[in-house]
Amino acid sequence: MSFRDANVVIIETGRTYIRAGLGLHELLKTPSVEFQARVGLRRNASGEHLNSVQQPINPANNFEKKDQGSSSRVSSLPQHHEPNASVNDYLVGSALDDALAAGQDVSISWPFADGDVRDWTQAEVIWKYVLFNQLQRRRIQNESPVLLSLFPGLSRNTYERACQIFFERFNAAGLAILERPVAQIYAANSINGVVVDIDEEKTDIAAIYDGLVLHSTRTTIPLGTRDCQNYLAHILKSNHSLIATLSPPENPLAPEVLHSMLLELVRQLWTDGQIKVPSDGETALVEDEGVTDIAAIVVAGKEKAVIESGMKKKANAKASAAEQARAREVEALDLLTVQFREHSLTLGKERHRLCEPLFDPTLLGGLPGTPPVSNALRPLPLQEAINIVISQTGVDYRQSLWAGLFVTGDLTRHVKGIGVALQSRVAPFIVAPDLQTEVQPRYARILSVPEYYPEYRDTGNGLACFLGSSITAKIIFNDNGGKNFVSKADYAARGPHSIIEMTPALL
Repeated sequence: MSFRDANVVIIETGRTYIRAGLGLHELLKTPSVEFQARVGLRRNASGEHLNSVQQPINPANNFEKKDQGSSSRVSSLPQHHEPNASVNDYLVGSALDDALAAGQDVSISWPFADGDVRDWTQAEVIWKYVLFNQLQRRRIQNESPVLLSLFPGLSRNTYERACQIFFERFNAAGLAILERPVAQIYAANSINGVVVDIDEEKTDIAAIYDGLVLHSTRTTIPLGTRDCQNYLAHILKSNHSLIATLSPPENPLAPEVLHSMLLELVRQLWTDGQIKVPSDGETALVEDEGVTDIAAIVVAGKEKAVIESGMKKKANAKASAAEQARAREVEALDLLTVQFREHSLTLGKERHRLCEPLFDPTLLGGLPGTPPVSNALRPLPLQEAINIVISQTGVDYRQSLWAGLFVTGDLTRHVKGIGVALQSRVAPFIVAPDLQTEVQPRYARILSVPEYYPEYRDTGNGLACFLGSSITAKIIFNDNGGKNFVSKADYAARGPHSIIEMTPALL
């Protein structure tokens, strides 16, 4: 059987974000639903969790909190297990945001933060919110098949449980499950490569060959956007003019308040696209510490000239050589004025150092907000982790893998140049480029979402999972003889196990 494109639902399940959309169009659309992958339970003054009618939830008998162990895949994002909580007791999406904004006491849980499903009731809450609240599906007459993207390497029991929820709780018309890295590499118009997925506090690295994840080589390093933001906030503390504006000497802020404010500024900068990543051949360093002396420029009366350097360069096209040289010097400072809260702030080239910890985690050592780690447990730089992943694959695979490096994650939606910076840093791992054989890697090539997806031209690679899922859904749900999804008839005949038979990655 096949389905109408207008009824197909795409749900991207990430560690910290959920994205979803309804319908497959001629020009594939970006997700219409996007929110943080978290749920909440209200608490009373005694710390007890409350249900939907504001009564304490009875604790489970002999319930022991799960031991989450120690692993690079275990997240520090909070998780509160409440076995007797029902789906209707949880806050999610806009209701949770409103409760937090109102200052209510709410315990937050992130059910997908470990790259698995920590709590099935909480997972159901999120998926139910997507289908029936955001996409306005009707359970009684649900004609929508769902393509669900999940993390790679999950157990068969996890697939079966998800299948059971979507058919028995949501009455889905069909279900297909796709591993996130596969969806991401499909978005880059490839079936071979290494997907580097940068999330809030983790980066997942997966090698893919012929459209299948090589699970034995997959790895996760405890580095992410949060580390980058914390590092740049620390760097900005060396900008004396900036700090004097935010925390004037006559009324200084507490250190933790100032750091929180700088983190907010950093997030504003990268989400506004004001940060790029220099390649290894370039540098973001200015003077000794990579911080422009803003105060000196202001005192010298050059601030206006610096800020308007781009315009001035054009105006000076016919000016003298000395004036042109001065314009180039001013432009090299790369100053930027931004509005932050009630302040007008001038920042220099140091803002482009945001992603340095990804390539050199030793920079995080001793920074406030970064937990101390021993040298033995220190995260590997991104380029070294990728090299290890590829070196663990078969020799025949490596050339294709090095030619398909794909960097994705929310950070890449706004910060340009991460892929180019990575390409220059992995170059030393291409062994003996002058001694070529049929299987010898010749170069490292960076993939990106093609330009012929017009809706995705301004999103970098950050929405690759949703795009790849949409491409896959368009194929499998329109294939009359296809066996890559579970229909209602399949589920009625074989139950949750039917998802195992209909998922190529599990065969």
